Amino acid sequence: ISKKVADKLTGMCKTDREAYEKCWDDISPFIKFGCIKETKFSEKMMDYILYKNLDGKYLTLTDCIEENKKPEEEKADEAAEETVAETAEEVKDSEEKKEVVKTNIFYVTDEVQQSQYINMFRKEGKDAVVLKHNIDSAFISHVEQVKEEVHFQRIDADLTEDFKEGDSEELKEAAEALTDMFKKVLNAEKLDVRAEKLKDDSVSAMMTLSEENRRMQDMMKMYGMDSSMFGGGNETLVLNVNHPLVSYIMDHKEDENTDMICEQLY
Repeated sequence: ISKKVADKLTGMCKTDREAYEKCWDDISPFIKFGCIKETKFSEKMMDYILYKNLDGKYLTLTDCIEENKKPEEEKADEAAEETVAETAEEVKDSEEKKEVVKTNIFYVTDEVQQSQYINMFRKEGKDAVVLKHNIDSAFISHVEQVKEEVHFQRIDADLTEDFKEGDSEELKEAAEALTDMFKKVLNAEKLDVRAEKLKDDSVSAMMTLSEENRRMQDMMKMYGMDSSMFGGGNETLVLNVNHPLVSYIMDHKEDENTDMICEQLY
């Protein structure tokens, strides 16, 4: 049965892509569940799974990889291709030692809640796919196992260099001062604070949580477990020193309004 379903769906995608896209949102949870449960079904369907981007356009995994592949990685691939081993044994050794270059595919789970990050992505000409169904967390882990060259990352997991100005090392002193200030004001000794110069000076602060920690929390919620039993949220508060409010509290540490601003930023 799974073979017949897969053949029908792949055939529809090839011959009537428009109709396939129209029904995709309704059938995708069942197809993704089938891929997780049935290896052969997954093998047949993996290249025909669709991902909707921020503009509502449907992409295949290959499309996502091509759009998100960094120029640096492309250069690395070209350099690797130019290097030819002289013997079959050397080629084999080279292939075994060569690490798989992973392409990050960014995704969002809530377009309203994550609108700040989406706006930052759009300003930098970057794209992301929308994965808002409960099954998507398990499904992207499955895709990463099947496609070793792919890594999914939520857009608020971290800040890439595309969004920053200057060197983070230059901001170490500012980060230390801000960390001490926020820990004291918020009475949160475990709070992790980073200072960054963001290109978008309209963003004052943002919270990030690594993809690994987020998936662990999602899994624990699924099983009804308390994430705090493993050390809490592990979120990082990123403060943009280019924003007027952050600049103000750095220059007015003892001001009567500083505590209130810190609480607002958090």
